[in-house]
Amino acid sequence: MTSRAIVLARGLGRRMQAGNSPLSGEQRAAADAGLKPMMPIGGRPFLDYVLSSLADAGVLAVALVVAPDHDAIRRRYVTDCPPSRIRIDFVEQTEPTGTAAAVVSAESWTSGEPFLVVNGDNLYPAVVLRELARQEEAACPAFRRDELVRDGNILVERVQEFALLDLTDDGYVLGIVEKPSAARLATAGSTACVSMNCWRFDLRIFTFCREVPASARNEFELPEAVGLAIARGVTVKAFRGHGAVLDLSTRGDIAAVERRLAGVTPRP
Repeated sequence: MTSRAIVLARGLGRRMQAGNSPLSGEQRAAADAGLKPMMPIGGRPFLDYVLSSLADAGVLAVALVVAPDHDAIRRRYVTDCPPSRIRIDFVEQTEPTGTAAAVVSAESWTSGEPFLVVNGDNLYPAVVLRELARQEEAACPAFRRDELVRDGNILVERVQEFALLDLTDDGYVLGIVEKPSAARLATAGSTACVSMNCWRFDLRIFTFCREVPASARNEFELPEAVGLAIARGVTVKAFRGHGAVLDLSTRGDIAAVERRLAGVTPRP
């Protein structure tokens, strides 16, 4: 059972900074700053829900990858509201050079032990995280595109941008198709499985995170590092992920996420 998790909370949040959806004053301040994990949802930062789901899954220790100036996140979890079920450490990623680079920044924190990686702006079902933590090899949940739209707050147009998983008959990842073309999406169909950047790794991934070439956005991307690992012989087990994944990428997502989490009290 894997009890450590890296939460990627360093991104610039450019998509969240854009747009003009009606927000409260506190929500507008978080959106303007691009601080998606600190977006107030039901009076609590979205990150509280993320950490609570990890705790429900049996995770005991979390490394929050943050920017050097993310004082609000530190103040929240060190001074104002320290979690009771999960230990939090902070790892700084000096420059926003991509998710693979973010994982490398937490290498020493892992102490050579297996770990999970999740996005700080996605809320995954605890049952999926628990199953991921039970895996004994590199692994990821594979979510069906149509179920993400049906069960969560993700629009069809948005899910079309997600990386397709090319799977073997016995459930291993053959490859990851980033930004699939319209033709590839049509061939795959609505029941094709995609990655939500939710992983179980061991220390081997750090080699590939360091060696992966920069993407077209000039960033070092974790899915591409996983693809490189697979190409070089690392096996990655996929299992079906079920349940709602909530995505907090843009201002337009906030109202839907608030509706879905109404009445939920996170316990990080």
